[in-house]
Amino acid sequence: MHFCPHTGCDYRGWAGLNNLRANGHPSGGPWRQLYCRSCHGYFLETHGTLLHGKRLSVELIVRVLACLAEGLGIRATARVFEVDPNTVLQWLVEAAEQLQAFTHYFLCNVHVTQLQLDELYAVIRDLKAGAISEDDALERLEPSRSWVWTAMDPVSKLLLAIEVGPRTLAMAQRVVHQVIGVLAPDCVPAWFSDGFKGYLPAILSHCGGWVQSERRQDKGPWPKPRWMPLPGLLYAQVVKQYRRKRVVGVQHRVVFGTREMVKQVLAAWGWTINTAFIERLNLDLRQRVAAIGRRVNTLCQGEDGLQHQLALFHVYHNFVLPHTSLRQPLQPVLTKGSGSAKVWQPCTPAMAAGLTDHVWSLREVLLFRVPPWPQPQMV
Repeated sequence: MHFCPHTGCDYRGWAGLNNLRANGHPSGGPWRQLYCRSCHGYFLETHGTLLHGKRLSVELIVRVLACLAEGLGIRATARVFEVDPNTVLQWLVEAAEQLQAFTHYFLCNVHVTQLQLDELYAVIRDLKAGAISEDDALERLEPSRSWVWTAMDPVSKLLLAIEVGPRTLAMAQRVVHQVIGVLAPDCVPAWFSDGFKGYLPAILSHCGGWVQSERRQDKGPWPKPRWMPLPGLLYAQVVKQYRRKRVVGVQHRVVFGTREMVKQVLAAWGWTINTAFIERLNLDLRQRVAAIGRRVNTLCQGEDGLQHQLALFHVYHNFVLPHTSLRQPLQPVLTKGSGSAKVWQPCTPAMAAGLTDHVWSLREVLLFRVPPWPQPQMV
């Protein structure tokens, strides 16, 4: 996956064309130098990655980012590895840019049968200190920019979109637009969400089309065309009723389609109308992103800092972290020693969705050079 980065090269940005040759390790360094036979230029194999130009060990940078991905705060990570907190923050910012490009490169043309959407808010300092009540905090958080929006496939546990923004219709439009850009052109999944009113017009605007109604009379003008949902569009809501912070009732609403059609989609996995999987993902977000945890002192001060941590979580959840519910059974493989036989193959959401064929390590992700445009499939 190496390519020539030089601007004047005819092979710039194209990988696998046999125009690169290894040229040893300059000054005895750990990284190889690559030579392009087309433009006769030289560059290191770490060019375009986080590790380019870093004097510290690669293992230190990888372990620091791994601790951040597991939910440890920036200052706590700096104390563990005895580095400056500003250095940890700089590594996170540089890694977030590369990880976002990594996600955009692999997360495309995804085929899913259903999607779940939800949003959660970050704990503010006034609410944590008890200065205001929870109802007042929700009123204050509603127009704020501390809401985290997520969309996932409950079958493969693939996180398709994660954004930060206010709880408004415009933000719902943005999240659904991002999800539609990731899906395959012919994919029309079933949508499931909570009772937020912004999802309905957002889904309808992206999964609908103009329909010309028939004329009721033989003479006269034709009626104006109407924007209608696609014939196979399914959308259901799970509306929970709370009393004293406890769920006292759950109501299922089928907005588009029929209840029988929705049950038919969910019958393959023995499920009912629910948003349990996206709510379980919210728990992972609280535990692995220190800035939005509950009862913590690592609250994020700005939207940019939260975006950087969410970019790390996005790649870590989809490509690095195997999920127990996705593991595949294997024929028992006997070990040479006294250990037990291996009967399970670990699997990540990206593997379950068919985006990759192996479990990525964080080091492998950080060393991956993202091409500037999609590459042709090698036969």
